[in-house]
Amino acid sequence: MADFADIGLDAYLDRIGWQGGRRAGLETLRGVHLAHSLSLPFENLDALSGRVPSLAPADLVAKMVHGRRGGYCYEHNSLLGLALGALGFEVTQLAGRVVVGARTPESRPRTHAMLRVAVPGEPEPYLADVGFGAPGALLLPVPLVTGTRFEGGGRRHRLVVLPHEGPLPLWELQAYDRRAREWAGQYAFTLEPFAASDLEVFNWYVGTSPRSPFTRRPLLQRTTTERHLGLDGARLTETRADGTVTERELTDEAEARRVVTEEFGIDVPEGPALLG
Repeated sequence: MADFADIGLDAYLDRIGWQGGRRAGLETLRGVHLAHSLSLPFENLDALSGRVPSLAPADLVAKMVHGRRGGYCYEHNSLLGLALGALGFEVTQLAGRVVVGARTPESRPRTHAMLRVAVPGEPEPYLADVGFGAPGALLLPVPLVTGTRFEGGGRRHRLVVLPHEGPLPLWELQAYDRRAREWAGQYAFTLEPFAASDLEVFNWYVGTSPRSPFTRRPLLQRTTTERHLGLDGARLTETRADGTVTERELTDEAEARRVVTEEFGIDVPEGPALLG
């Protein structure tokens, strides 16, 4: 973690536009988390191009800090974890099962990465996650407590503990869907710590498997204070801050590359065509 202070902390904070304090406290955690979420896009263009994204600190800095690129959950939360560690936070890697559209949490593998962050002076650790890549993703970290609803960046979340047969409590992060007027699960996880070597295996599978959605079509997200943009294949979806949603289909490869470059702020790497 200390090495990151030398190779990328100042550049990372400049990249996300964070000009606040660097003391390891709740204000810094919230500010850095939000700034990261609003600055760095979610994208899978390396995996789509047949390259497994590197999680090495120097490669993350080169790609996401110095380059006009984003990443998916392993990259985003690895980068955030390195930065928080360099700022003095105690960070633990967690892994979860995405439950959107799943019959049960156990029907999905642990393919999502997030962070447990201990905050000096706070009674409970926080769940931090800047890599979920969905309109209802966390913009601010939330305390790891149940029975409380959290508001942040116009989004509403809560944590519940699900019944299951495992030895550790199974937490589920839920987001409130204003259109459906109901709570919907995003992912389920335990507080078992995972090592960098575990993430390397998860990252390799998600970045290479023909069954992984990340190797089959472009999946991009970008959040600003005014809107959330999502690209799933050729379908471009814009969700405004007031909840208004518009969708359209991109017509050809030239338009897709223009949208990715101009609207998502990403330099498209060499590789297969975005629209196949």
